[in-house]
Amino acid sequence: MRALIVDDDFYSRSFLEYILHPYARCDVAVNGEDAVMVFKKALEAGEPYALVFMDLLMPVIDGPRALNEIREIEKDFGLDHDGRCKIVITSVLEDGEETHNAMYLGGATSFLQKPVDEKSILAELTRLGCITPEAER
Repeated sequence: MRALIVDDDFYSRSFLEYILHPYARCDVAVNGEDAVMVFKKALEAGEPYALVFMDLLMPVIDGPRALNEIREIEKDFGLDHDGRCKIVITSVLEDGEETHNAMYLGGATSFLQKPVDEKSILAELTRLGCITPEAER
């Protein structure tokens, strides 16, 4: 599995990469603009991401806008709902307007509130079918 971690905070990116590296080949982006560019290049190369972890609050292009652009790119490549990557929003924001918009308008797959921990990340990956329960550490 290939995963993209999008967060402007170094420690958040590093922590997610540490948790995901046994299960996925991870790339990182520091803002939404980089994420959109990297995501599109991966599709063009025929090596799409199966999973994206994305923060909502980021510089240049924020998470909701990047999420919308990623979903548009998937449409442009002819990917249907089942062929799309799973996008997990991670944010310090509670279930407010931005998280609602990301989930229901932007097409996010799920939401984890920061601070996230290893157990909740692995449980979410299992729930999404990205790893089997036996794969959890």
